[in-house]
Amino acid sequence: MDALFKELGRTVLQQWKGQNFSLASFPGIARAALEARPPSKHGDLAAFTRDFLINEEQPFQTQSGFGQPELVVFDHPRFFIQVLFWLDGTTDIHQHEFSGAFHVMRGSSIHAQFEFAKVKPVTSHFRLGDVRMKSIELLPTGRTVPIISGPGGIHSLFHLDTPSVTVVVRTQNDPGTGPQFNYLPPHVAVDPIYYDALTARRRQVLDVLEQIEDPTYADLVIEMLDDLDLERGFFILQHAMGHLRELDEWDRALAIFQKKHGALAAGIAATLEEVVRRDTIAGLRSSIADPEHRFFLALLLNVPSRADLLELVAQRFPEIPSVDTVLRWADELSYVTDTGVAILDAQFPEEFGIPSEQQPDLFVGALRYFLGGAKEAPTRPGGLSVRQLKQLREILAATSLRVLVS
Repeated sequence: MDALFKELGRTVLQQWKGQNFSLASFPGIARAALEARPPSKHGDLAAFTRDFLINEEQPFQTQSGFGQPELVVFDHPRFFIQVLFWLDGTTDIHQHEFSGAFHVMRGSSIHAQFEFAKVKPVTSHFRLGDVRMKSIELLPTGRTVPIISGPGGIHSLFHLDTPSVTVVVRTQNDPGTGPQFNYLPPHVAVDPIYYDALTARRRQVLDVLEQIEDPTYADLVIEMLDDLDLERGFFILQHAMGHLRELDEWDRALAIFQKKHGALAAGIAATLEEVVRRDTIAGLRSSIADPEHRFFLALLLNVPSRADLLELVAQRFPEIPSVDTVLRWADELSYVTDTGVAILDAQFPEEFGIPSEQQPDLFVGALRYFLGGAKEAPTRPGGLSVRQLKQLREILAATSLRVLVS
């Protein structure tokens, strides 16, 4: 076992024992111990990795799927220490059933904290409410953050570097703080551990019907939605959303769901739209390796407003105006499609009839206009009309670039 983590574990144990193992005191103890001898300064990651691979004397390893991978480096019946590697890690908005602190040993992350207000429990595994961001910040190498169990510690992390490495000092379990809900903004909380076998099998059968292009697919889904409870209906609606849109049946299915559940269903459509947006950005990340571009994707995924995005860009790249940096990224991420030019998942309108060689400058120029970086509208020979600018804004607002024009 690595000596640094053995010493860290013994320090935490001694101090926590002095507090009679009070759960309320543990996050402060864990944070103070990590800050007193931070692994980012005192740890040798290469030596630790070699020790873990070669030395047989290691703590018991869990079967956890958290981390890529998770390595347990100190274990005690009341708490343990883990080193988490992240190769492509983007965590859901979630809460924990444990407490402690985490330390950025290598890399950096965007950390967002949330609250869940106006909670309406539907079942013990499914809740409605308002997911609201409280804060968002950059976590550089060396930063230590406390972990609060339960709904007081809702957060998400977007790891910017490959690999990012975090050290977590955490309790085994804090009774009464579960389930460890995941949050789907803006209005839904689900228990990711809960498994409904019947719903899972029904989704698999729907997949079969989609694959064979069964003509009764939409009618069957709508019949299900007219019968199912809110929780099961939500998961069927979420699962079938993509194919229903392909069949031009989404509006009919959503109307049936909303009619059945009334006011409780009011925020479901916005939540499902946001799930699609977040999945799109997470999918884009898998094909983008440049650290600056990954940072841009993290901002698009997490920040609530244009002002917040520009402020975080200024923190990371203070030497260049934020608008110029964002526009450079947009230009670098543009590419040519069969119908013209696109930036990420935003396609320049083909119906404008503008030659493809002129589209990149117009697209980036429009973004500058929407970001407030130009006093006049972007121009081309003949000029972009007010109607065209309005249409372009609407197109961008339906893509991963939404926050730039909102």
